Formats: sequence, structure tokens, C-alpha cells
Amino acid sequence: MPAFQPNDLLGQLARETQTLVELVLTEFSPLSVDELNHQPAPDRWSIAQCLDHLNSYGHYYLPQLEAAVLKGEKESIRAASTFRSGWLGNYFANSMRPKADGSIGLKMKAVKEHTPVSNLNASAVLAVFLEQQHALLELLERAKVVNIQKLRIPISIARFIRLSVGDTFRFLIAHEQRHVLQARRVSSELILRPNVSVES
Repeated sequence: MPAFQPNDLLGQLARETQTLVELVLTEFSPLSVDELNHQPAPDRWSIAQCLDHLNSYGHYYLPQLEAAVLKGEKESIRAASTFRSGWLGNYFANSMRPKADGSIGLKMKAVKEHTPVSNLNASAVLAVFLEQQHALLELLERAKVVNIQKLRIPISIARFIRLSVGDTFRFLIAHEQRHVLQARRVSSELILRPNVSVES
């Protein structure tokens, strides 16, 4: 399994998160509510649905990560010189992360509790996503002083499976990259005309 210098890994993940924030602000924030809710096909998610799906993961994982990092801080579970990814955590992270050409290796259907509805309050979805990314950036910074291998949290779809904090960060951000890329594809298909909104 791959090994990382923890601060290097956390710094890289923070840069990737900041890139996602800048993409959303630049490409999605200027869009209208109709455009954000536009589904290119009945079986394809809108931009808002892609982000709402990510928000549902954030609602679960951010408090879990906060609790784990806080435990490390309070109990002085200090950072080690090396973080070694677990086989399952590494598999989850790599299967979620888009390839260099933008393709997705492992495709899967979202579980019910993470499946977004249609016609969302798109502005609110966008605001929650950005708020969660700022919380994630703060946690990545705080995690530099704790042991991201020893501290573990249960995954959302099977609570008996626990991943290290380091692998959870890797998986969560790879998952965000996957669905922001999906949303960008929807955005690129929008036909934008002055004073004409896209039907949702």
C-alpha cells in the first residue's frame, strides 16, 4: 500500500479542495437556478443534484472527521512521520478519483440516502457545498498535528467498516472531484442565450 509524508498528503488534499472551490465559484455560481437544476436527461443528474449528493456525504463525514481530529488533539495522538494507506481505503480513494483523461474507472449507483431529489433549492445547495469545503480545509489543517493513520471513523454505508482519517480524507476529496467533473460536463452542455433560461 502507498505511503505518504502526512503533511505533504494533507497539503495536496487541501490544494485539490481549494481547486474545487474555485471551479464551483467560477463556473457554477454565475448560473441561474434553472440552469443549476437542468437535467440533460431523465437519468442524468443536474449540477445542483451532483452538489447535493456531495453535501449528503459532507453531512455525515465532516462531523465524523471533526470528532476524530478532536480526539487526536485532546488525547495527544500525535502525527507520525509516515502515513500508510490501508488496502480498502486506498481502493475506495483510487476508484473514486477521475483518471487523467477525465474518465471514471469504477461506476456505481448512489445508495438511497445519498440520492438527490430533483428541483432543489439550488442556491442553498451551492452555499452548503462551499461552506462544507471551508470546513474541510480547516480540518485538513488541524489534522497535521494528529495521527491520521491511528484515528479511524466508520464509513457511511457500512458503519462496521472503519477507515483511517487519512484514507477518509483521500476518499472524500476524490469523490468530490468525481462529481464536480460530472457537474462540469452538464454545465458544458448548457445552451446559454441572453435573457433565455434553460428549462429545468
